[in-house]
Formats: sequence, structure tokens, C-alpha cells
Amino acid sequence: MSTEQRAVLIRAYGGANAAEVADIAKPEAGPGQVLVRVRAAGVNGIDWKVREGNVRDAFPLQLPAVLGIELAGVVEAVGPSAAHFQVGDRVMGPLGKLGAYADFVAVNEANLTLTPEGLDDVQAAAIPVAAVAAWQSLHHAGPIRPGQRILIHGAAGGLGGYAVQYAKQAGAEVFATVATAHVNYALSLGVDHVIDYQTERFESIARDIDLVLDYVGGEVLDRSWQVLTKTGVIVSTSSPEILARTPAGRRGLWFTNKPDAALLATLAADIATGTLKSNVSEVVGFEDIPAAIERNRIHSRGGKFVADFSR
Repeated sequence: MSTEQRAVLIRAYGGANAAEVADIAKPEAGPGQVLVRVRAAGVNGIDWKVREGNVRDAFPLQLPAVLGIELAGVVEAVGPSAAHFQVGDRVMGPLGKLGAYADFVAVNEANLTLTPEGLDDVQAAAIPVAAVAAWQSLHHAGPIRPGQRILIHGAAGGLGGYAVQYAKQAGAEVFATVATAHVNYALSLGVDHVIDYQTERFESIARDIDLVLDYVGGEVLDRSWQVLTKTGVIVSTSSPEILARTPAGRRGLWFTNKPDAALLATLAADIATGTLKSNVSEVVGFEDIPAAIERNRIHSRGGKFVADFSR
């Protein structure tokens, strides 16, 4: 059996050409880990941000580094003291770090859950980070109350699509910003007030907002303070510097997701049964991952890119 495997990595920070397919050593499962043969991996916005070095302060790396943060596959081997899974189990989960874009990955078994029968590997790989992070970020500032007014930026993306559904399930009134092409998708998720950011200014429509979920960052964050109630809060997954950019008297919180296998199992089951919608907008092959990372950077997307390793 070969001791090498394919991986998508960066050797230095940079643009579209910085991510490349290369051969690296195949890992072994350490204590509390399982070795997963990866069948599919989700493509996320963090990939290009890491590639370009935009988040190097929040996520310092030792280069070269394999990209990718979530996967679905099959347990190939079980490490010492790992007891939750057996060889042959279909599993899904976040790594809690980088490294998912490789044929084999050693994963802490605490991060994984069994893949529900109703999900194939491509569907499963789209879920672990976005579904859990959307839930956690929605509740990061406190419990959601019925009637609460919530503005979600980037509502057609991987995080946003789930956050809309969770907020509606909690009884919130949801405002959402999306591109023109994704207005109907946002309506299908149950958004009460869809704002086409290409033709409308959200601050002229959204008022008295209790919670803003900022999945976009940049000037969108700076424009969002004015739509809040006096006690409103912005939770951002896109702006690590939000605390420095929070005006006096306002409340801004930086959010980073944490693996939660029990929550992931619940959400994956809901997706498998159709209680929650999950939107995979494009499936690419392994060799196409670097290009998909770049397309994810430059185009507004509805739903999620997933890499199918069998392609």
C-alpha cells in the first residue's frame, strides 16, 4: 500500500495559484483518533482567507499546510484508545483545524458522528461546519426569542441558509441580504424581508434589529451598527477585528465555531429527513479544489461547494 496520498496545500500565502495539488505522506491514527478515507469535503470561505493570509493572526499556520476543514468518509483504521467507531463506519465531521483536502485524514473521534443513512457523502460533507456554526453563532449572544428581529448578511451562503431556518424555527422575524440571483432561494427558506443588496440599501429597510449575523464582513459590518436597537448586538464570523470596530455603547462579538458532535448528529438527522434544507450548489472533483476555492472567493454563491474525491 502506498505511503503517499493526494492533498491540496499551500506552501506560501498568496492568490489563486497558491493552492496546489501535491503528494504528501499518509498519516496514521493517533490516540483518540480514527483514520478516515475521505470521500468528500466541503469548500468554505475560510479556505481562500487562509490561502491569502487574511486570518493568519487568528489562525497561525506552519507552512506548508493542507487546506480544508470538514469531511465525510469511511473509517479506515482506529487509533489507540479510540472506542466510538469501527473500521467501515461512515462518518462526517469538522476537523477543528485544517487538513481535510487529503485522501486520508487522522481525525479526533470526538469531532465525528455517524453519517445518517439518508445522506450520501457529498451531502454529508456540506454540513459539519456550516450547520453547526450557524446554530452556534445564532445563539452566541443569548437565546433567540419569538418575535425577535434578526438581520442575516450572506443569507444565501452555507452559513446563512441554515441560520435563516433556525431563526424561523425559533419564531424570529428575519431580514436577509442576498444577491439578486438568490432572492427566490431566500424566500423559499422562509425569510420575511428579503433585501437585494445589489439594488437596495439594507439600512433603509431593516430597523430596530435585535441581532445582526454578519457572515460577510467589510463595510457591511460598519453599516450595520445603525440598524440595531439600543441593546442590539452584532455577531460576526467574518471580521476578527470586530471588537476594535465596535462603536462606543454598542455590542459586537467575534464568533468562531467549536466542534459539537452531538449537535451535528441532530442537525444531520434533520437534514436527512427533510426537516432542514441543505443546498449543495456545485460539486467538483479533487483536482478542481484550488479553482473552486478561488470561485468561492470571487462569486456570490447560493449554497455550498463540495469536492467529491471520486471524481
